[in-house]
Amino acid sequence: MVDETSIFIGASRKPDDSYQRAEELLLRYGNRHGLVTGATGTGKTVSLQILAEGFSNAGVPVFCADIKGDLSGISMMGEAKDFLVKRAEQVKLDPYQFQKFPVIFWDLFGEQGHPIRATISEMGPLLMSRLMNLTEAQEGVMNIAFRIADEEGLLLLDLKDLQALLANMADRSDQLSARYGNVTKPSVGAIQRTLLVLEQQGAANFFGEPALRIADLMRTTRDGRGAISVLAADKLMMNPRLYATFLLWLMSELFEELPEVGDLDRPKLVFFFDEAHLLFEDAPKVLIDRVEQVVRLIRSKGVGVYFVTQNPLDIPEKVLAQLGNRVQHALRAYTPREQQAVRTAAETFRPNPDFDCATAITQLATGEALVSMLEDKGVPAMVQRTLIRPPSSRLGPITPDERRKIIAESPVAGQYDEAVDRESAFEILQKKTKEAQDAEAQAKQQNSGGSRWTIPGFDDVLGTGNRRSSNRQTVAEAAIKSVVRSVGSSVGRAIVRGILGSLARGR
Repeated sequence: MVDETSIFIGASRKPDDSYQRAEELLLRYGNRHGLVTGATGTGKTVSLQILAEGFSNAGVPVFCADIKGDLSGISMMGEAKDFLVKRAEQVKLDPYQFQKFPVIFWDLFGEQGHPIRATISEMGPLLMSRLMNLTEAQEGVMNIAFRIADEEGLLLLDLKDLQALLANMADRSDQLSARYGNVTKPSVGAIQRTLLVLEQQGAANFFGEPALRIADLMRTTRDGRGAISVLAADKLMMNPRLYATFLLWLMSELFEELPEVGDLDRPKLVFFFDEAHLLFEDAPKVLIDRVEQVVRLIRSKGVGVYFVTQNPLDIPEKVLAQLGNRVQHALRAYTPREQQAVRTAAETFRPNPDFDCATAITQLATGEALVSMLEDKGVPAMVQRTLIRPPSSRLGPITPDERRKIIAESPVAGQYDEAVDRESAFEILQKKTKEAQDAEAQAKQQNSGGSRWTIPGFDDVLGTGNRRSSNRQTVAEAAIKSVVRSVGSSVGRAIVRGILGSLARGR
């Protein structure tokens, strides 16, 4: 069931509201990225769903986040509801066939899908600093920590590895500062406190092994359809910075691991980034530059990135310029910022003389959108007012029992469910600390015994309860008797003998 050339989006209409033509996304331009925008409740999730269905049927694996749980319905067969059948007739979708799609559920917390994990080392200092919202000085310490881990062969796999390394750095801050620059205990302490907050928010579930294999996001079925990986993100959205950092990490991993393939007849993978504004909100320039670089270059790896957000102003201009395929649902224009968003959205489209784009954006009904896809030679098509086609899969969420059944039958069942804790920085540093403590204790014992009295039998004289193995006079006793002999007066000798006698009786 593989569509050879395009994905059917919907049908555009003439000024008199009659059918005009089918609007399609050409698969050979699917890796030119895209943007789906619109206010809450205008149909963005359905647009995402039909795009995911279309790519899957074309043999293209898909990764997408399910923010509200509604997207999980893509795993179940659709139902012939009146409003869906009517929309199929309006867009001339004949036959309107219902399908369920091959879905793999994922969840960073391991509750509504297979656990997803990444190691601290894979995340890197830049993304860790972003996740923790570190200051410039703290970010410098984080970079030093990763450098030390590399130089000293310390694997950073989970949070306790990083915590152990930072504690070790605090203990030798003076030594490290002389070599790497200022490593202060207050900066290390601030990072430790932030790590504790992350741990309490559940981030510890994400860091560790077995780490996600990119190949498991690029599976296809025996009938040639692409698997749809759905990330359960309703709970994850309680920590939006973790959500955004994870998706950026995943996009970066795809960029770094996949080979250059040039232009293909269809993408190797399509990546949907829902609530995309979270990626750019309060992000430092270095991070935005990184996103721009990845978006610009990942196309040659055969990966298409589609940002889904409410407002086109959420996307930086340099990134927005890379997004060739556009689906714009209705926007409200009550505030000055909303009016600016409408103008920005209208200006990004190739104009259509049949209607005013800015006015149309504010008048679109639910399930309508302004659509402009790349045509031959990669040129944006003239924007069209379009009725979006109905999905073939179920609209709305699935039940917990249905989800559990799909997870149990998943092709990756059992591969990620149990965490693995192999020897890494935490264990190595813990072992070194214990060895150092043991050596220090042994040295103290030796120093204490040697300077205090490694003289055999002296403890016996002091009445410690240790018995001599022979009746030979000890060096200590001989020394004391020598003192007795050296005392000139009979009174002095009597006093010393009394002391010696009391020591002897104590034995």
